[in-house]
Amino acid sequence: MPFHIKAAPISIAGSSTMSALLSEMGKAYEQETSGIRIDVQSGGSSRGVMDVRAGTAALGMVSRELKAEEGDLHNVLIARDGIGMIVNADNPVTGLSKKQVIDIYTDRITNWKDVGGDDLAITVVSKAEGRSTLEVFSDYFGISYRQIRPDVIIGDNQQGIQTVGSSVAAIGYVSIGSAEYEAEQGAAIRLIALDDQFPSTESVASGDYQISRELNLVYKEPITEQIRDFLTFTRSSKAAELVSRMYFIPVTP
Repeated sequence: MPFHIKAAPISIAGSSTMSALLSEMGKAYEQETSGIRIDVQSGGSSRGVMDVRAGTAALGMVSRELKAEEGDLHNVLIARDGIGMIVNADNPVTGLSKKQVIDIYTDRITNWKDVGGDDLAITVVSKAEGRSTLEVFSDYFGISYRQIRPDVIIGDNQQGIQTVGSSVAAIGYVSIGSAEYEAEQGAAIRLIALDDQFPSTESVASGDYQISRELNLVYKEPITEQIRDFLTFTRSSKAAELVSRMYFIPVTP
């Protein structure tokens, strides 16, 4: 009696920013390959690096450039993204300066009236340590994790969007692609300008908006031909369509 050996799933772990995109890429790849399953789990870019090194994931989602100490890993750049400041949709503030953001996150500015808003104490929402969104934010604004004075610490972008969307006093920073997508779906948040530059996929793509980052898949050799084939798929024109649909910025295939 004939039988078929079912191919093992390709396990992917890491950045929450990338998880929905990789899930969609996985579904498209499964259709092309008659059922090669892609298993995606989020948990932050640091988890992506750790799981690949530990051998518990074949690929890691890392939403930043690789660090010098991560030279044992290889990367495939699949898209670009930016990080934007978000406020509640009912907050009248439409923009902040870099210095104002620094002062808000280091507890020097504590009321919205000091930046042109209502007389309301600011609820500072920040990312948990180990999240690449925090690392990019800290690098750009020149403030360390220890200097930030958060009222609420969140993990993934969805948590940040939900927290800011449920509190008119809140401010946070998240993936621009995630914010645009969730706002389109009805989330009660708004991206705001930074130094008169509005964050959008277009302004990141043009280089006008400065807080941008790479979205990478990382791996450690040796890898199987199936994994290599999937990596090739992530740079295909079909994958680029998914990147654009998820409000990220495609890279040249």
